[in-house]
Amino acid sequence: MTPALTIFYNTHCPVCDAGISYQRGKMIALLKRGLIAFQDINLEPEALAAHNILLEDIRRRLHALRDDGELLIGADVVVAVWRMTPGQNWIAALLGNSMILPFTRFGYNQFANLLYTWNRWMGHW
Repeated sequence: MTPALTIFYNTHCPVCDAGISYQRGKMIALLKRGLIAFQDINLEPEALAAHNILLEDIRRRLHALRDDGELLIGADVVVAVWRMTPGQNWIAALLGNSMILPFTRFGYNQFANLLYTWNRWMGHW
């Protein structure tokens, strides 16, 4: 069975790794049922090559594939995860609605760029 959502993330980034660990802990039932999967991009750097996504792209922003093949990037991944996470659907409804989502994406991208720069400076690759 293909997971409804497969998230590709960078375990070499301590902030990303901690965030994914936190979310994974809240999604145990979904993980056990195979509805969501988390993939360390450092173990399979070519995982999204068919979508023209490079390793550095995934180190900069979260990426995910839906079971229908739709690619999600950045804030859209976070919103999709919140929608699936028990008790966090309200966050997705608030920050993922059509009026607020552009601001959510902007904020995510700003944070992701800073985090990427910090990780490179700290040598987390």
